[in-house]
Amino acid sequence: MKLNAELCSVHTHSTLCDGKNTLAEMAAAAYAAGVRYFGASGHSHTPAPSDVGNVLDGDLSAYRAEVLRLRTEYAGRMEVLLGIEWDSQSDGVRGEVDYWIGSVHELYSLKTGEYYCMDWNEESLTVCRDRVCGGDFLSVAEWYYRDVAAVARQRPTILGHFDLITKLNQTGAFFDENAPRYRSAALAALHSADPHSTLLEINTGAVQRGYRKTPYPAPFLLREWRAMGGQVILTADAHSAEAVLFGYDQAAEAAKTAGFTESVILTMNGPTSCPL
Repeated sequence: MKLNAELCSVHTHSTLCDGKNTLAEMAAAAYAAGVRYFGASGHSHTPAPSDVGNVLDGDLSAYRAEVLRLRTEYAGRMEVLLGIEWDSQSDGVRGEVDYWIGSVHELYSLKTGEYYCMDWNEESLTVCRDRVCGGDFLSVAEWYYRDVAAVARQRPTILGHFDLITKLNQTGAFFDENAPRYRSAALAALHSADPHSTLLEINTGAVQRGYRKTPYPAPFLLREWRAMGGQVILTADAHSAEAVLFGYDQAAEAAKTAGFTESVILTMNGPTSCPL
């Protein structure tokens, strides 16, 4: 069987966190779409109020049991990997997993004792800007990328939606994505990642949900990652069954434009490179 990027979907969410379909439904949709390497990557538990009802329980036993049940069900037909999306604010124990996605969704301020979600709504961003950063959104961006750098230094299997802070900035309402301060902060965080142990995902989730026209991360970040010798993996960040392979053609084109000729598939035997 010839490997290609469309046979791998390892950034997925189910009703056990903030997805629309059960894990069984997600796996079935993936198999029907031709996926042969499927990964469950539920959101890890955090104490952030906006995460209530949108993340896994602190006790991961039920989640693990369901993933392993599906692994048995699809044995010989589709590999089912046990993953988790581990947040910068996660408060549990990750435990033994096949892979983990390191992400930043929430910023926590010692000054106010509050959490501020970077991708929830414009109000949360505005409150964060005004209450913590003196009205300067570039300061919010610099704070966000400091947290991204801290996650990157932990060497996650995959560095998730690297520039998530741009999700609600499609019109440039919050900041100029070409501003030197912004790019400097983003590049510094990228250079905190180890290109030999971490994959950078090209994530189409925000495109599928109508927030963005292009996948994460921005082209300048992809080009820099290529120059660093890093590798990329295509992901849909799927929160529904119909989205398990959403936008892979667009993601592959973004990779090729940045100079990549290969992407990576995660398998039970580890990562495997394949032509784009």
